[in-house]
Amino acid sequence: VQLQAFGGGLVQAGGSLRLSCAASEPTFSSYVMGWFRQAPGKEREFVASISWGGGTTYYADSVKGRFTISRDNTKNTVYLQMNSLKPDDTAVYYCAARNFPSASRAETTFASWGQGTQVTVSS
Repeated sequence: VQLQAFGGGLVQAGGSLRLSCAASEPTFSSYVMGWFRQAPGKEREFVASISWGGGTTYYADSVKGRFTISRDNTKNTVYLQMNSLKPDDTAVYYCAARNFPSASRAETTFASWGQGTQVTVSS
């Protein structure tokens, strides 16, 4: 499945952004979707994931309560609403797709990746 992420930008601390990731696959609803991020000089890390139907979500502790992952299977799109942004949230954000059900947060379980969108939070 081909993925395209967009919606990044520059925002002040405390602000909000919504990322979107559009999938080309018509069977989008059969994929678990995830968001990851990679800050400068750091390894890529898990941010959030959502099950096929959207009923189950997982979050990294660092974003829990501030970020919300959701999906619209009629539009083949997954979203990441980011509120109360902090400078530590500055990173390139990637969406990813997994074609089997799992609670794993390991990026190796996600076979398809988008190109990434830059999020910069100024203090």
